[in-house]
Amino acid sequence: MKFRSMLFATLFASGLASAAPVTYDIDPHHTFPSFEADHMGVSFWRGKINKNSGKVVLDREAGQGTVDITMDLSSIDFGEDLLNKWAQGKDFFDVKKRGKTAHYTGKLNFANGEPTEVQGQLTMMGVTKPLTLKLNRFKCIPHPMLKRELCGADAAATFNREDFGLAAGKDYGFSMDVGLRIQVEAVAAK
Repeated sequence: MKFRSMLFATLFASGLASAAPVTYDIDPHHTFPSFEADHMGVSFWRGKINKNSGKVVLDREAGQGTVDITMDLSSIDFGEDLLNKWAQGKDFFDVKKRGKTAHYTGKLNFANGEPTEVQGQLTMMGVTKPLTLKLNRFKCIPHPMLKRELCGADAAATFNREDFGLAAGKDYGFSMDVGLRIQVEAVAAK
């Protein structure tokens, strides 16, 4: 009886250890927040943020987790050098005066054992607003080269850029809504 109790306690303790949260480092070479913004109601400008960093903490057993991502606005890339320079300049992000980072933090919501959305806050231009990211896809696999777990997701949201003080073009009929997509990959930390 005593042996069974010790065996049960050992198994229970090892189960708790394996259920611990796992921290994943955002892979900046495979993670690109992208966006699309209206251009006078006739087309969309699409671009991405080339430099980012962050962490995801995932506890699948408990059905919870957190996301913390920093995006470098000075790496904005529309695929057009003049537009990139304008977006970084005084008429839009003004990265020299207002700082070059945007920051997103949030908590993962789960359904049926998988994360389905992140309820969080986006801070940009000194303004913080709530922003929920819907996870259209989420999957984890063993990384074939690093021999650690690799998780990826496709997240989407829409926000009003005027809420962050970015109203350029509004007088010309530009919609202030911005579609945000984040294709993210993160590797379990060592």
